[in-house]
Amino acid sequence: MALQDSEVPSSILNATAGNRPTASYHPTLWGEKFLDYSSVDGSVAMDATIDQDEFEALKQKIKNMLISPTDKSFQKLNLIDAVQRLGVAYHFEREIEDELEKLSPDEYDGNDVHSVALRFRLLRQQGYRISCDIFGGFKDDRGKFKVSLINDVTGMLSLYEAAHLRIRGEDILDEALAFTTSHLESMVTQVSPQLSDEILHALNRPIRRGLPRLEAVYYIDLYSRDDSKDKAILLKFTKLDFCMLQVIHRKELSIITEWWKNLDVEINLPYARNRVVECYFWAMGVYFEPRYSFARKILSKVIAMASILDDTYDAYGTLEELELFTNAIKRWDISNIDVLPKYMKLIYQGLLDVFGEAEEEISKEGQTYCMSYVIQAVKKVVQAYFEEAKWCSEGYFPKVEEYMQVSLVTTCYHMLATASFLGHGKDC
Repeated sequence: MALQDSEVPSSILNATAGNRPTASYHPTLWGEKFLDYSSVDGSVAMDATIDQDEFEALKQKIKNMLISPTDKSFQKLNLIDAVQRLGVAYHFEREIEDELEKLSPDEYDGNDVHSVALRFRLLRQQGYRISCDIFGGFKDDRGKFKVSLINDVTGMLSLYEAAHLRIRGEDILDEALAFTTSHLESMVTQVSPQLSDEILHALNRPIRRGLPRLEAVYYIDLYSRDDSKDKAILLKFTKLDFCMLQVIHRKELSIITEWWKNLDVEINLPYARNRVVECYFWAMGVYFEPRYSFARKILSKVIAMASILDDTYDAYGTLEELELFTNAIKRWDISNIDVLPKYMKLIYQGLLDVFGEAEEEISKEGQTYCMSYVIQAVKKVVQAYFEEAKWCSEGYFPKVEEYMQVSLVTTCYHMLATASFLGHGKDC
């Protein structure tokens, strides 16, 4: 039977800020900025300023460009690369897949490092098995990359980006990364301002490690410096699409912000960080496409709740409270809520509500089985949080092996990666 408030130990009910491991976090940088959009409904709709007919016409033109035959495969490779880096590839997934399937990994111009590296990167990004041995042709008799390659800045950048898709044991790509990084760094002051900007950007954040939306913003600016006709069509479509997505993302963020405001965290949980906008940005880094709207909203809420849990275990809860809280979460039943102090009831209710919302939505597609995996991951996280809280309370310094076993769980990456599949529908 669940305990009533009167049955909660007095040491917990009477705990004060004086005996808590409190922390002081700076307030949110955003205030209520994103509540400005709370008046719009949650439906995913095209901005009224975007001409839908024009948008579809441009989309068809780009589709035709992708599927049209050409004698020069590098032109098609460059187009596919641009479509992907501009962040509009989700409109042309089938066309891109079909075109890449036509490429034979064994057919390439061994003298053009740019086309070879670009072909390698695009195919490997798409999941094709392509050997890194194709780069052996760019080595000299001593087994070193040819010095002449440094005269081709575009080729060096392509080889550098391709090297980031290496896997363990691909020594030639390890060498390629070291070779290109060293020479690109020395080129920065010797090339045009535009090339210098490209090099610095790549060295700071290669494509493989970039966030798609941020990369799209950067590449739109870079791509707009070329005013050729074909590029103008793709660029116009990209800008329209970017505006459309921004409307969707702002609506979602307003919904998330309103949800957070309704929790009244600032009053009820003043010790907790308000980083809900950053949580949404994290989720948008996982998937930005319109079809993942619900998944983004749920993942944002899960991250926000994980942040509250983290602060509760690290910066407020007493060990007695945390033990009750951990056990309640492991039981995952609303009937256990009465055993908790008032502030923990809010967190517990909020946690169950978020996962209840997710379960209700994914049940429409017959995927409720997914919930058990995420819930188990949450239980593992709070148990690991509790272990760290005990270490702190007891002044215990764990050995590295013991610490890593627990801290790898409290990073929350396993839990959040699992939660990121909620709302994927048939894509997962």
